[in-house]
Amino acid sequence: MLSMRVSTGIAFLAAAVACFAAMDTTTKAVSLTVPALMAVWSRNLFQVAAVAATLGPRRGRDLFKTTHPWLHAARGALLLLCSLSAFYAVRVMPVGEFTAIVLITPLVLTLLASRGERVPPLRWLLVFGGFAGAMMVIRPDSDQFNGAALLPLAIVAANTGYQWVTSRLAKMEDAGTMQFYTGVVGALLSGVALPWAWQTLSPAMWASLVLLGVLGTLGHFLLIHAYVRAPVAVLTPYLYLQIAFATLGGWLVFSYVPDAWSTAGILLIAVCGAGGTWLSQREAQMRKWGERRTRQEA
Repeated sequence: MLSMRVSTGIAFLAAAVACFAAMDTTTKAVSLTVPALMAVWSRNLFQVAAVAATLGPRRGRDLFKTTHPWLHAARGALLLLCSLSAFYAVRVMPVGEFTAIVLITPLVLTLLASRGERVPPLRWLLVFGGFAGAMMVIRPDSDQFNGAALLPLAIVAANTGYQWVTSRLAKMEDAGTMQFYTGVVGALLSGVALPWAWQTLSPAMWASLVLLGVLGTLGHFLLIHAYVRAPVAVLTPYLYLQIAFATLGGWLVFSYVPDAWSTAGILLIAVCGAGGTWLSQREAQMRKWGERRTRQEA
């Protein structure tokens, strides 16, 4: 039976991925009108302002204290790379398919966690299965293929680093401090080229950008709290709820339903991802059992 703390972590993660799915759906809606740099810059600036306004009065200077500035810089830069790539990807891809490909990340993370150890054939099979599912979604040999559809695979690399840094920082730094510095790094880096991308927007478009900021800030805040309360291995299967939320958003907003090939690819990614998590948990249990037996024999 799950403890209350772990159950709360799972609830936080489910809420976080719902926010991310809503953010990607909103991003697709505004991507044809708003320049990518403006959208990403405004989201990060909103995050900085929101964190400073809500936590600054209570935390004071403690909000800005950190002993891991380079990890914050890396986290912010990786998230910025993910955000810019996602903006261009969802412009040409359905949100559900985009999300499914990005969620190959947990498979890559579990593979990297096995570095220095013998990787079981089943784990390799699950990773290859996840990438096979991605190819079923992208279908590079089809007439409808667009090169931008490969961007989610680039996001997998950046998102793998982002998730690793997040899980590490969450155990050492305050969630508010993490959010503040991630937003600062993203706003500064995207703001460098902003003068060349700036254009006049309607009030409705500015409202959409504010909504992106709210969803992104809330989603990452919930994600940090989820990692604080529950182990990565426990949380990982619930990341795949984002596919369902994203597909629902695509249906509600764009009246889009995945075709048979895309549906099969999405399911293959989800099954391989869940299988990878199950394998990781089984390996951890076997290691604990082996250590316990060794102590008993000694």
